[in-house]
Amino acid sequence: MDVKEAIEKRRAYRSLESTEITGELVRDLAHSAQVFCSCFNNQPWRYVFVYDSEVLKKMHSALSQGNEWAQDASMMIAVFSKPEFDCIIGDRKYHLFDTGMATAALILRATELGLVAHPIAGFNPKKAKEVLGIPDEMEVITLVMVGRHSETISPVLSDKQVEAEKNRPERLALEKFVYINSFNLGGRG
Repeated sequence: MDVKEAIEKRRAYRSLESTEITGELVRDLAHSAQVFCSCFNNQPWRYVFVYDSEVLKKMHSALSQGNEWAQDASMMIAVFSKPEFDCIIGDRKYHLFDTGMATAALILRATELGLVAHPIAGFNPKKAKEVLGIPDEMEVITLVMVGRHSETISPVLSDKQVEAEKNRPERLALEKFVYINSFNLGGRG
């Protein structure tokens, strides 16, 4: 699978089935982040790969309502950083951008391996820090749910979530976010 194919195949599926998580898989996914670009090679990203069943159960308490489907994930990856880990140039703080890029590389690698890697915003960062022992000064940016896609629709999904399982949600038209040479209506791509 090439990068373009992985980008096209990547989906935020919520119907997950169990898959074996190994130390080798963790190292493989982590390596994809490790070699990705960052400002001055600062590599501001930090990850906790959670696949022990008892710790996963504790992490379920950090999930927001509507994310009950995530309890079927075989692994959760806590993604975190702090501004001081990366370039701060004037008021520009790069840690979020660089950590996001590295996490995208990890997600695309998981896709290439036939896995679902679904980042979520619906969680309690304070609870996640507490369960995982992440220091207070760190910013938990997202949790990535990892598993295999199940053809059986999860019974906990809302109607909107079921629709998103069946059909890729509509994407913005290029004309809505691409500008040529300047940010104005006449400069649209």
